[in-house]
Amino acid sequence: MRAAPGAAELCSACPGQRPGPTQKLMANDLEKEAAARASLRFVKDGQVVGLGTGSTAAYFIRLLGEQVKNGLRVRGIPTSDRSRELAHSLGIPLTTLDECQEIAVTVDGADEVDPQLRLIKGGGGALLREKIVASATRQLVIVADASKQVPVLGKFPLPVEVIKFAQALVAKRIAALGAEVQLRTSVDGKPYLTDENNHILDCRFGQIADPDSLARQLSEMPGVVEHGLFIGMASVVLFARGSEIVELRR
Repeated sequence: MRAAPGAAELCSACPGQRPGPTQKLMANDLEKEAAARASLRFVKDGQVVGLGTGSTAAYFIRLLGEQVKNGLRVRGIPTSDRSRELAHSLGIPLTTLDECQEIAVTVDGADEVDPQLRLIKGGGGALLREKIVASATRQLVIVADASKQVPVLGKFPLPVEVIKFAQALVAKRIAALGAEVQLRTSVDGKPYLTDENNHILDCRFGQIADPDSLARQLSEMPGVVEHGLFIGMASVVLFARGSEIVELRR
């Protein structure tokens, strides 16, 4: 069977035509896997490794599982139930923050990354545990396809995790900051529940002129459990753009 063509080949195969949605998706997945593979060099034998959540992080976990089968000795701390189940299925030894409060390296994805390596995360619903694990990590490595690199944060709606009791109040206060606020729902139409049994408000601010200030405002709101602005946390970002890996450091 012929290997799946890369993004450049997809374009050249149809002169004068733009790649269709399926072709773009294939190229996007190839970039995610390439970025995840590039992150493996940051993982060393004997380390405790934070395991991110989301489609790109899942590529990393699968690749890490292959390394473990080949003899790499690590222990993982997952950032979600989904990542824990995937890692367990691949034979990656796991630990918890109860047993280990310092993580050598965490590999995770992002929904947006700006030039200062500030992030929007939480599209996968795991922002609370992701931020807790990131805060305990010496080196946070973000892996993403090229579409996640933006000049200004805000095109992607900012997830804010809230306790159910305060949901309406927090939504009103965030709307007063200029956002269009929507409660995240599951496929059955019911409110989406995080692993900690909270709700998520997806907040469309448009371009966020001052992410640092907005992060402080959200953190100070009673009822907000956590928000998806990750400021000053990423050490390295690996973007895959076609077959090229672009590395940015803070």
